[in-house]
Amino acid sequence: MKFSLEWLKYFLETEADTAEIAAKLNAIGIEVEDIEDPAQRLAGFCVAEVLTAEKHPDADKLQVLSVNTGEGAPLQVVCGAPNARAGMKGVLGLPGAVVPANGMELRKSAIRGVESNGMMCSVRELELGEEHDGIIELPADAPTGQSFADYHDASPVLDVAITPDRPDCMGVQGIARDLAAAGLGTFKPVEPKETAGAFPCPVEIRTDDAKGCPAFYGRVIRGVDNKAASPDWMQRRLIAAGQRPISAIVDITNYLMLAFGRPAHAYDLAKLSGAVVARRAKAGEQVEALNEKTYTLDETMTVIADDKGVHDIAGIMGGEHSGVTADTTDVLLEIAYFNPASIGVTGRKLGLASDARTRFERGVDPAFLDDGLSIMTSLIQRVCGGEASEVVRAGSPPGETMTLQFEPDLVRRLGGVDVAEDEQLRILSALDFSIGHKQIGDGATRWQVTVPL
Repeated sequence: MKFSLEWLKYFLETEADTAEIAAKLNAIGIEVEDIEDPAQRLAGFCVAEVLTAEKHPDADKLQVLSVNTGEGAPLQVVCGAPNARAGMKGVLGLPGAVVPANGMELRKSAIRGVESNGMMCSVRELELGEEHDGIIELPADAPTGQSFADYHDASPVLDVAITPDRPDCMGVQGIARDLAAAGLGTFKPVEPKETAGAFPCPVEIRTDDAKGCPAFYGRVIRGVDNKAASPDWMQRRLIAAGQRPISAIVDITNYLMLAFGRPAHAYDLAKLSGAVVARRAKAGEQVEALNEKTYTLDETMTVIADDKGVHDIAGIMGGEHSGVTADTTDVLLEIAYFNPASIGVTGRKLGLASDARTRFERGVDPAFLDDGLSIMTSLIQRVCGGEASEVVRAGSPPGETMTLQFEPDLVRRLGGVDVAEDEQLRILSALDFSIGHKQIGDGATRWQVTVPL
């Protein structure tokens, strides 16, 4: 699992640097497999101002630019981007720089007989997104000559291995909570704000498979604009995590999964027919998944379907034909709790792996349904606008808590480490364990400890 240091510090207030954070992660059992510094990949790229743009003497689609880098005389650069023009600011790759997208080393060269001293770069070439219609356009106040890595605030990216028994750390927020409990800062949890429904949900939502899908929550947001890209800060965090930005709404669902360990899904409401139901598949039913492969299902598998047929392999992958596009105006948001064992069996039968499956089969937080839906609603309305319906809650997630007796001295006897009782209390509380009454008997102290869901 990958995440940027900047993203981690959204949830964790700390002065620790990358090395200190990596050391602490290793110490608490979250193994750091790699640390990547994007600033190194962006070495040799700087903020540059285009002073003049003249037609290339021997090529209709090329221009010869005079570019100010803030040092010495302006450089001559040949550029084929349609948006290149005098007065704009962009990103210049100087000779010696290596283009992240293709590994090409830039050199001083002649293009159609005209000398070019580097390359003005697009978003895709710097692996900052998919846009490739023109070169990057920076704000007018971008400081000419500044390293683009510094301007872009490129943040180190940590790649960590999460063991199967730590599903709570399958999101950046969970890792931040663990680091705070280990004494490396202060945890900053997100406090979701509920959006009141402006109208009844126009779609019937229910679960007919209480074992495979005990809880299925949803709501509609109508009047969204999905043509706009997701915010730059969100795209940076997704790219750091290895995700390709797709569209605002899809990016928001991916952001929820990576930030909070909580997969969710958005459907184009116009592509649905009738009630949306979590149910068992019928033997032989087929669905084309988002990976453009068709899967044949059996009656042991939980799916999300409407009157026309299956749309989702529940908890693993959505269907191709009901996904949102740039033309989507009304969406149905779905967030559910799926049985971990059932997800694992279905995934193995189909030979289908996904980020959602990885999280659901390990076990997601069953108490995060409402919070997750609130966060997703808020982000979509902030980026895409729209009006939200009332929430429909079909079924209920597992809610039984476990309370056990805990002897603080076990840490010393079994772990071989002396940890003061006050420190043990602090750590347990920081990890959301509830400490009830204490008993002293037979020479041992015992606490009633309630394990968080």
